[in-house]
Amino acid sequence: MSQQSYVAAPPYSQSQPRTRGFSTSFGPPNSSLHYGDPNSSYAAPQQGMSKSTLPLGSSAPVGPSPPGTHQLSQTNFQNGPSAAGQPMHRFQGPPPPNNTGPSYPPFSHQSQPAYPNTASTSSTTQLANQLNSMQINSYGPGTTPSSHTSSGHPASFQVPQPTPLTQQQMALPPGSRVPPPANNFSGLCAQPSLPTMARQDGIPGCGPPNPNLQQLPGQPPGPGYHPQQANYGPQMAGSQLSYPGAFPGGPAQFSGLQQKKLDPDSIPSPIQVIENDKASRGGQIYATNTRGQVPPLVTTDCIIQDQGHASPRYIRCTTYCFPSSSDMAKQTHIPLAAVIQPFAIVPQNETPLYVVNHGETGPIRCNRCKAYMCPFMQFIEGGRRYQCGFCNCINDVPPFFFQHLDHIGRRVDHYERPELSLGSYEYVATLDYCRNNKPPNPPAYIFMIDVSYRNINSGLVKLICEELKTLLDKLPREEQEESSAIRVGFVTYNKVLHFFNVKSNLAQPQMMVVSDVGEVFVPLLDGFLVNFQESRSVVNNLLDQIPEMFADTNESETIFAPVIQAGMEALKAAECAGKLFIFHSSLPTAEAPGKLRNRDDKKLLNTDKEKTLFQPQVNYYETLARDCVANGCCVNLFLFPNQYVDIASLGLVTMYTGGTLYKYNNFQLSSDSPQFLTDLRKDIEKKTGFDAIMRVRTSTGFRATDFFGAIYMNNTTDVEMAAVDCDKAVTVEFKHDDKLNEDSGALIQCAVLYTSISGQRRLRIHNIGLNCSSQLADVYKTCETDTLINFFAKSAFKAILSQPPKTVREILVNQTAHMLACYRKNCASPSAVSQLILPDAMKVLPVYMNCLLKSCVLVSRPEIPTDERAYHQQLVMAMGVADTQLFFYPQLLPIHSLDLKSDAVPAAVRCSEERLSEGGAFILANGLSMFLWLGVSTPPELIQGLFNVPSFAHISTEATLLPNLDNPYSKKVKSIMEHIQSQKPYTMKLMIVKQREQPEILFRQFLVEDKSIYGGASYVDFLCCVHKEICQLLN
Repeated sequence: MSQQSYVAAPPYSQSQPRTRGFSTSFGPPNSSLHYGDPNSSYAAPQQGMSKSTLPLGSSAPVGPSPPGTHQLSQTNFQNGPSAAGQPMHRFQGPPPPNNTGPSYPPFSHQSQPAYPNTASTSSTTQLANQLNSMQINSYGPGTTPSSHTSSGHPASFQVPQPTPLTQQQMALPPGSRVPPPANNFSGLCAQPSLPTMARQDGIPGCGPPNPNLQQLPGQPPGPGYHPQQANYGPQMAGSQLSYPGAFPGGPAQFSGLQQKKLDPDSIPSPIQVIENDKASRGGQIYATNTRGQVPPLVTTDCIIQDQGHASPRYIRCTTYCFPSSSDMAKQTHIPLAAVIQPFAIVPQNETPLYVVNHGETGPIRCNRCKAYMCPFMQFIEGGRRYQCGFCNCINDVPPFFFQHLDHIGRRVDHYERPELSLGSYEYVATLDYCRNNKPPNPPAYIFMIDVSYRNINSGLVKLICEELKTLLDKLPREEQEESSAIRVGFVTYNKVLHFFNVKSNLAQPQMMVVSDVGEVFVPLLDGFLVNFQESRSVVNNLLDQIPEMFADTNESETIFAPVIQAGMEALKAAECAGKLFIFHSSLPTAEAPGKLRNRDDKKLLNTDKEKTLFQPQVNYYETLARDCVANGCCVNLFLFPNQYVDIASLGLVTMYTGGTLYKYNNFQLSSDSPQFLTDLRKDIEKKTGFDAIMRVRTSTGFRATDFFGAIYMNNTTDVEMAAVDCDKAVTVEFKHDDKLNEDSGALIQCAVLYTSISGQRRLRIHNIGLNCSSQLADVYKTCETDTLINFFAKSAFKAILSQPPKTVREILVNQTAHMLACYRKNCASPSAVSQLILPDAMKVLPVYMNCLLKSCVLVSRPEIPTDERAYHQQLVMAMGVADTQLFFYPQLLPIHSLDLKSDAVPAAVRCSEERLSEGGAFILANGLSMFLWLGVSTPPELIQGLFNVPSFAHISTEATLLPNLDNPYSKKVKSIMEHIQSQKPYTMKLMIVKQREQPEILFRQFLVEDKSIYGGASYVDFLCCVHKEICQLLN
């Protein structure tokens, strides 16, 4: 069935840029945390705030859709929600048995994966071991493609009868129904099976079981089978969703009509959305000169021209048109949020930020709300005064800044001043913005190496020392400077700490041991932090000596918290900010503050205590994190575990200080060195802002209430980051205080005060303006799915610290249904209830949401290592929109049909087993892992070109790099891999997978449109689930 049948209608008349403002009233953040804090699980949205979470019971509106809605309608079997007089089933616990069709018991832990052709079907446990042993960091979802197509029209998929295809509706074969879930959703939602879509319902084609799907051995419904009314604050009128674990369901049962399978090509494709956006907007100039303009997708390459609103590289919003009132926001359930990546990398062909220097006067600010001078300030009275765009206060223009106005009331120097004409720029800060009113010192980097027995024995310590000799020449510096101003220091440790004096006038480095790890102090000041260029010979001498010095060690116990404490004290003594690079490999069991025990207990899964696995084991780490942030000490952690190391505790300081966590499971020098060394090089060379504090101001009527990211918050308004680099993003949620004015829009200003790598105090300002409307259709038309998924992932991953994953999954499904039901009720043209109608801008929201629900963080299964879940939870909290997009919906590229003469990268295909072929070869990447999958009939010339071996059987899957061969196939494939890698912060280790061999089961975890081995629903099944929810809400 041709895909164009549901291709969206014409592009938005004009995409609109966004701008930001700084709101003054910061009051305490709204306490209704997304998923509730531990005590008030899911507090009701406070009055006057548009809480994004859905009050579970509110009956979401659903009605006529503007022309062009995508509708996915199911056959109207009169046994569904639309059938009069039939009570809605609530799925209270397992549904009563019913003879209409076989029921599928929940997926049992030992049961086989539902992949007919995987090598060994009992391999979940082997998979877990493999996951642990390989550096495979994501077994859940891949990435989320963005859904922004350029038409404000809904998508509809329909089954009633064969109708001629139009742009709005997609006809499915008469009577087609989605096959039932083969196993239940339980893995994904540690509980019973995926909604039985067609249970009583004209739900979108969910039909009788497919005989080809494996039936899994049953087991009693998993824990938490009963619908939870998690304390969601006051219940609202309207049908209540009560899915046990995010998905309705007991054993699936279906009405007995024989159905055909729903064609996956007939439901919205993320790939199609991405390709359409590339076709319409790729390679073009995108000028940010219009308020509320929707930018190209994160997956589309274009040239961004700042003309008054910040580039989407710096800020993306969940919608570019805010609802004008709090009630409207509550009705849509669309979270109002911005993802801000203040130091995002700008490509060579775009203008870098201008730096404005007003000398001792400093930046010009509004007297009342303290917003910085920006394009939203309106000059009046001939240019002598200006009205603040954020709080409307009238301010005098300082004499030195005065300029006359032209015939349209604009200053004549408008285009000469970045702060008047651009969305993003920097100010040089004055001493008032510095600690103790003194100019800051340049930052320092301290390298802290675990020299316990395992690290010495594996060759890791020698590898690090050799690499540092060349790496220290590449420390970041300002473009105009010849050498870096960053100073360096060195510490090694096991049960005690060793500090090294590497002063340039010494013949040999000197070691000082600190054995009192309970009260850490820095034994030397002069000679610890040095300029590498001046002390090069002493430092190189030290790096040669460290591996020999500890060669005979048999010390296997280590400390950890005192190491961070020592680094922080050294920076504090030197009165500078900086980064600690810690290379660590085991659970810190030695007697010292922050000592940890192995608390990895699979019995806690699916209980109320599961959340403790994501919380730090001892309070010491939170206190330490707070002290590090207060002293501008950022912690970068390189972990080399071969068993449980309690990442929830060890990684906490890294997350709170804006650092980065890298993990290399079962590190092998031969296979894992390239990945680790590339990560280390990239990290050291990153442009970073130190000792940073961020404030988000907004125009009147709304304010920032919640913040998610690698950040620390001491109060409700200041986002503190010991360091912030180009890959870190902060997601900010906004709530209404009052009605918004449609004429003036919603303005946002983000200001980041930081110390540059040369030691200069600066302010980086990003402004964006959004539209406001009292029409729901305008809000839906300008939504951006990629940004929504970033927001939902971070709010869900924060919520699992205080709530069971099951409750969190439930809220996510519920919110998805409410957003889509509101659109259906209020914006879509009237149609049968059995039609699923999706707004065009959100037509791929269900597939991304399903990927998020299948993420290992939200899946409580004993096969998934606890550390892996905690690692992903911490990683995602700091990600920007492009990174979460790829992480949740991976890129799958066919490379068997390469055009060797063209530079173009082949178009991606959907992440599903159906897209693979025996004669094909595919690259799959999600930002953490990369696979090269080879079908059993891969063309011999491709095998010869890539591996220099004659046939499929000769390919070794041990290699983690492709050989360097001088032929067109090899060069082309390697350049594609390098291109994918170049855009992502983490180095992806390559895994070669041959069809029908054991490791393939690992690769299949990333085919996110299919059912998951852990019980997560396929995209088709989840779409049915959401449709069922919507129908219940509409009734």
